[in-house]
Amino acid sequence: MSRLAQTHGLTDVQREILSTVRDFVDKEIIPVATELEHRDEYPQDIVDGLKELGLFGLMIPEEYGGLGESLLTYALCVEEIARGWMSVSGIINTHFIVAYMLKQHGTQEQKDHFLPRMAAGDVRGAFSMSEPALGSDVSAISSKAVEDGEEYVLNGQKMWLTNGGTSSLVAVLVKSDEGHPEGTAPHKSMTTFLVEKEPGFGEVRPGLTIPGKIDKMGYKGVDTTELIMDGLRIPANRVLGGVTGRGFYQMMDGVEVGRVNVAARGCGVAQRAFELGVQYAQQRHTFGKQIAQHQAIQFKLAEMATKVEAAHAMMVNAARKKDSGERNDLEAGMAKYLASEYCKEVVEDAFRIHGGYGFSKEYEIERLYREAPMLLIGEGTAEIQKMIIGRRLLEEYRFQG
Repeated sequence: MSRLAQTHGLTDVQREILSTVRDFVDKEIIPVATELEHRDEYPQDIVDGLKELGLFGLMIPEEYGGLGESLLTYALCVEEIARGWMSVSGIINTHFIVAYMLKQHGTQEQKDHFLPRMAAGDVRGAFSMSEPALGSDVSAISSKAVEDGEEYVLNGQKMWLTNGGTSSLVAVLVKSDEGHPEGTAPHKSMTTFLVEKEPGFGEVRPGLTIPGKIDKMGYKGVDTTELIMDGLRIPANRVLGGVTGRGFYQMMDGVEVGRVNVAARGCGVAQRAFELGVQYAQQRHTFGKQIAQHQAIQFKLAEMATKVEAAHAMMVNAARKKDSGERNDLEAGMAKYLASEYCKEVVEDAFRIHGGYGFSKEYEIERLYREAPMLLIGEGTAEIQKMIIGRRLLEEYRFQG
C-alpha cells in the first residue's frame, strides 16, 4: 500500500475489500489499460472480473443479493479502479447511480425486479439527464413524456450517456406536464423513467435508438452515446417511485453521490500520476544525477503529494457525511471541485517531469493527460460546484443584521 491517501478507521472487511480490489487493479487493469485505451476497446475481461468480485452489487442491500457496503467503501474502491484506468470506474459509476436511485426512490416492485439482477451484474445501468442544447441547465430539458392510458409516450434526444450501448437499463429524465398545473416550476414537472433495452447500437427497442459511440479525446473504452426516443412507449409502472414530478429530485440525489464518485476518480488518477512521476524522476538522470535530486523536481513532487493527500481527505469526508444520513451537497461539491482541479494539476506536473517522453504514447502519463480533463466537467463543471458551495455557505453563514 502507498503511504499516500490512507484512510483511517476502516473495518477489517473494508480493508480486505480494498486489498482485493487493489490486487486486481495491479494485476488485471494496469498491464493492459493503455493498450485497450489506444484501441478504444471495451474492457470486457476486466468487467467480467469486477462482476466476479461482486463490485456491481457493492452498495446494493444484502436482501437483494448485494454486499450492502457504504458509500465510503464504494468510493475507495472507485479510487483504486481509477488509479488503474479511469474508464473502468465510469462503467461502475453509472450502474451504481441507477442502483442507488432505485434503492432510495423505487417502488417495492421496482426494487424486487431490478436490484437482484443489478447486484449480480446481469443488468447494467446508465442514467440520462443531459441533452444536446442544455449543458448544465437541467431545467431546460425538452424531452417529453405524454400519458396515454396505462403507458407514457416518450420523445426527445438525450446526450452523454456513459454505458449507453452496453447498458440494459437506463434511468431517463424527461418533462411530464400531466397532473402539474400551468406555471409549475420546471423542476417540479420532471419524471424519471426506468427504460429497459437490449445492449448494443441502433434500434435497441421500438422507439429507442442508440446511434453509436461518440469519439472522445480521452475516457475511451467505455461507450459514451446519444439516446433518441421517437414514440417510445413505457408502462406507467416504470415511473421511478410510481409518481410523476419527482424526477429532478431523484436525479439530483443520484448526482450528489456521483460527485463523490468523480472526486474518488480524481484521487485515483492523481495518485497514479504521482506514482509515475516519482518513479520516472528516480530513473532519469541529468547533469550526473537523478532528476529527483534536483530541487525543482523535489518541489514538484512535494506539491503533487500534498494535493493527492488533500483531495483524498475531502473525498473521504464527503462520503462519510452521506453515509451518516446528513446532507452533504456542500462537502460533495467541495470534494468534486478540489479533486478534479488537483487531479489536472498533478497529472500535468507528472507530464512535465517526464519531459519529451510524456508526449509519447509509449508512456502511461500520456493517457492520463487526456483523461483528466473529463473530470473537470463530469457530474457538474467547476462553475456549477462553486455555485452549490457558495449558496450553501450563505445558508450556513447568513448575516443577521
